[in-house]
Amino acid sequence: MIDALTLDQLRIFVTVVGSGSFRSGAARLSRVQSAVSHAIANLEAELGLALFDRSGHRPMLTVEGKALLANARDILLRVDAMRARAHGLGEGVELELSLVVDTLFPTAWIGEALEAMRQDYPSVSIRLAVEPLGGPLAALLAGRSVLAVITGESFRDPRVSLQALSSIEIVAVAAAGHALATRSDDQAIEVAELADHLQIVLVDPTTLSEGRDFGVLSPQTCRVGGQDTKHAMILAGLGWGRLPYWQVERDLLEGRLVRLRTKDLGRHARTGTEAYLAHRLDRPLGPAARAFGRALERIAAE
Repeated sequence: MIDALTLDQLRIFVTVVGSGSFRSGAARLSRVQSAVSHAIANLEAELGLALFDRSGHRPMLTVEGKALLANARDILLRVDAMRARAHGLGEGVELELSLVVDTLFPTAWIGEALEAMRQDYPSVSIRLAVEPLGGPLAALLAGRSVLAVITGESFRDPRVSLQALSSIEIVAVAAAGHALATRSDDQAIEVAELADHLQIVLVDPTTLSEGRDFGVLSPQTCRVGGQDTKHAMILAGLGWGRLPYWQVERDLLEGRLVRLRTKDLGRHARTGTEAYLAHRLDRPLGPAARAFGRALERIAAE
């Protein structure tokens, strides 16, 4: 009977698939292989389906097994999220709030939200890191942070809950003395000309974007590890690049940087990217983390 299914059977099923064999699955679960095989056999009997084809050297998922794998993962994810929420409801104030923020997000907003949180929870210490691209998501998945601020739509994971905060404006700029910045108003810069000049771009510290580039138009690149370095290299006239408007607003007003006159990087050389507050579904948020989230949502909406 399907009512006799257990979470343990589903977890064993998902673990065996993820590890590639019954033997590896048993090792990951710290169980003997016979117990894992018995649990899978019972699950198949209760479902009335063969989940694995055992005729080859390694057990392979059947068509039915592939179809039910997504359901099993979804059930386990929801149960873990419920367990985490219940744990969080009964948990005391956390000792530390760990947070990793995308480099595109305004750091002043983070500081303001942390200060608001500390008004109610002054004993909570803070561990804050700022990382580009896949860094915030990787920190969440690895357990290095409880909260993260992620920008854009390229870094998603079903284990992570996202709460939209605001749109961040990104502008293409170059130093005032750069060749691309000295064009007259009626001379639009074409993408081919952008590609003739060195572009300053960020390097992803993770493998989450391996094989992909984001907004890279030039074959000539200077790849840097941080947004402040990128900003400094563009200010120095080394090349052009795209930076969040909040970071370059004063440079533009005071003439150190110039917004590039091109239609190939959005209207008026600007585009918007959505920012999200993220946390793992299976990790409970303490009261200080929840207070920080409420404060950041309010600040970003102003």
